[in-house]
Amino acid sequence: MSESAGGGGPRLRVFLVDDHGMFRAGVRAELGAHVDVVGEAATVAQAISMIGSVVPDVVLLDVHMPDGGGRAVLDAVRRAQPQVKFLALSVSDAAEDVIGLIRAGARGYVTKTISPEDLVDAIRRVADGDAVFSPRLAGFVLDAFAARPDAPVADPELDQLTNREREVLRLLARGYAYKEIAKELFISIKTVETHVSNVLRKLQMSNRYELSRWAADRRLV
Repeated sequence: MSESAGGGGPRLRVFLVDDHGMFRAGVRAELGAHVDVVGEAATVAQAISMIGSVVPDVVLLDVHMPDGGGRAVLDAVRRAQPQVKFLALSVSDAAEDVIGLIRAGARGYVTKTISPEDLVDAIRRVADGDAVFSPRLAGFVLDAFAARPDAPVADPELDQLTNREREVLRLLARGYAYKEIAKELFISIKTVETHVSNVLRKLQMSNRYELSRWAADRRLV
């Protein structure tokens, strides 16, 4: 580790995993004065390879990426480098995402609306072994583990969907228009339409209103 700017001890070594380059650049700029960002990756395979090489203290991990998303990175790295700690940093605040990542071994889960100061604090707390959650998320995580500590988070119908399809479904169920979903997820409207079509086909539904009810029943909204 390198010394902190104030000479107060070693700086934490942090690795960024997110498939949006502009978001990684923004996080790197915000964190640079407080921690050492020792690497970044845009794909699952790249993340697994690079984290294995640099062995950071904390990995900031996006949940929804192609090829298995953050869960695939976490599972692979924890087998080889169990000392590396993970803090999920996601646009999603859905219960199954949060609980799934925590069950897999992440030490915390915060949403991308977090302030830079709070993110630095969360990284430090995770590095120290604490569990950290955005305020809205902590309650249902505790409830889930207290009420059903051994319950699986799998859902056969939901498992048919890719991470991106789930993300589109949640926003659709919240009343977002296709244009708003595209802007939120940094994808084209055409891609949104394709994802919605795939979700309708996989779940054997005919319109977004059926999807919304389905998502609400599973508390995905």
